[in-house]
Amino acid sequence: MQKLSVEDIKKLAERVATDKLAPRASEIDQSRKFPWENICELRKVGFFGLGSEFNRLHFATVVKEIAKACASTALVYVSHSIVEKAIEYAGSEATKKKWPPETLKKRGLGAFAVHEPGCGSNAGAITTRAKKDGHVYIVNGSKFFITSAGEADFYLVLVRTDPEKGPQGVSTLLIEKDTPGLSFGRSEDKMGLRSTSSKEMAFSDCRVPTDNLIGNEGEGSQVIGKTVIGWGFYGAAAISVGIAKSATEIAIKHAKERTIAGQHIAIHQAVQFMLTDMILETEASEALLTACATQADQNPNTAILNGLKAKLFASENAVNVANKAIQVMGGHGYTSDYTVERLFRDARGLTLHFKTSEWLRQDIAKAVIGV
Repeated sequence: MQKLSVEDIKKLAERVATDKLAPRASEIDQSRKFPWENICELRKVGFFGLGSEFNRLHFATVVKEIAKACASTALVYVSHSIVEKAIEYAGSEATKKKWPPETLKKRGLGAFAVHEPGCGSNAGAITTRAKKDGHVYIVNGSKFFITSAGEADFYLVLVRTDPEKGPQGVSTLLIEKDTPGLSFGRSEDKMGLRSTSSKEMAFSDCRVPTDNLIGNEGEGSQVIGKTVIGWGFYGAAAISVGIAKSATEIAIKHAKERTIAGQHIAIHQAVQFMLTDMILETEASEALLTACATQADQNPNTAILNGLKAKLFASENAVNVANKAIQVMGGHGYTSDYTVERLFRDARGLTLHFKTSEWLRQDIAKAVIGV
């Protein structure tokens, strides 16, 4: 992509989201169909294979517009972008040669796999094992709730390479979909974000070339910190902001058009109060995200803490805003005929995806007090 201003990027993302993504959003939510058509549209306008010049502020700007139209597509895009950044930050020469930005512009979808049934995203408790055997790692174990599982072409997988070292004994491997020994379970029937192909991954003597190691052995936590938290969390926050913005716009429009006893409901003080709260909560989330992304772009040492803050604040506010949108719309908002019902379900998922709000609160406090 040629170098564009944030405003130009916003306009481009808004156009493709409005014209191409929004018309399909309800259908793919109901059918749980993976949004390949939407991914192709994003690829056409140049939002893949972006390289180092595409910073966090650019990224958040694009994701917000995608999420206003379709949060599921936005989550798939964020998951892919994490893997792009992992290859850029710490991929081997062989990996960078196979998946350079020029190739990723045209083909290839990535996903990341950290969560496990017995430990969630706790790196110190990861049990998926990767044992080195000559020029390969032999991987055994499982992951679950993996976005784009079975659809993506390659996966950034957190594995344990040293069983004795806790968080210092984990590493990251890039594992391709067609690798023998890798299989996928059924797609989870989730409340929201339904078309993201969330599945379990199973590894049975899965042989992965040592060239597919991302970073060095034992650096898995650092790689995940830089890519998932230091990059992907800005995308997660942006999804929540996009949902909140969409819910606010829909609620305002409904309040101005809906009449009861010959009067628009927007004249009622209770409705006005809810709309005001929605506007303030959405703008506060967007302002914090912008500030955090800008600071992190200028000083990468702040990226992880800022990502945690932006993600927590935006995801919780999005649930509040979507909930108020349903209240403004009354019974209409509670039906699947209206978009806010989907927005609420999608928003609720963002308080769980990546890390739960409870984990984020702990992480922020520990970072601030130096634990």
